[in-house]
Amino acid sequence: MLGFVLGVLFVLALPSRHPEPPPAPAAPPVRAPVPAAPPRLTTVEAVFVEWARYAVWENDRTEVALWNAQTQDYSDCFEVLRSGAGYYFRSISRLTRPVLTHGVRSDSPMRFTETEDQRQEWLGQKRQEDWQALGEAMRPDSKPKN
Repeated sequence: MLGFVLGVLFVLALPSRHPEPPPAPAAPPVRAPVPAAPPRLTTVEAVFVEWARYAVWENDRTEVALWNAQTQDYSDCFEVLRSGAGYYFRSISRLTRPVLTHGVRSDSPMRFTETEDQRQEWLGQKRQEDWQALGEAMRPDSKPKN
C-alpha cells in the first residue's frame, strides 16, 4: 500500500504534458481624446490689442470670442475689463451679449459683442435709414441712383 501511495504522489508531482497556453497579448491602450488646450492668455491679449478698436464697451466691460483652429469656431470666450491703459481677461463659458454684426471686418479673428440696448439703438437707426431710402426712391421726381 505504501508503494501505491508513493506512486500516486510521484505521478501528481510530474509536470503536465499539456503546457498552459500563453496569456493573450494585451490590447494596445485606448487613448482618450485629448481635449483642446485652452488658448494662452498671451495669445488672447495680443489678438485683442490688434483688434481692440472694434470693441464695444459698457462700464469698461466687453465680451469677445476668439477663433479656435481646432474647433473651427469662435469657441474661446472671454470677458475683458478695461482699467486705465490695461486690459484684464477672464475666461467665460459662452457669450452673454449679442454678437456685433456691423462695423467689424469679416476677417477678424475675434467676435465682439454689444449690449442689447446698443443693438436695439443700431437696429432703430438702420430701420430709419431704410425707410428714408425707400421714401426717396418712391418720390416721382427722384432719379434712380447708380
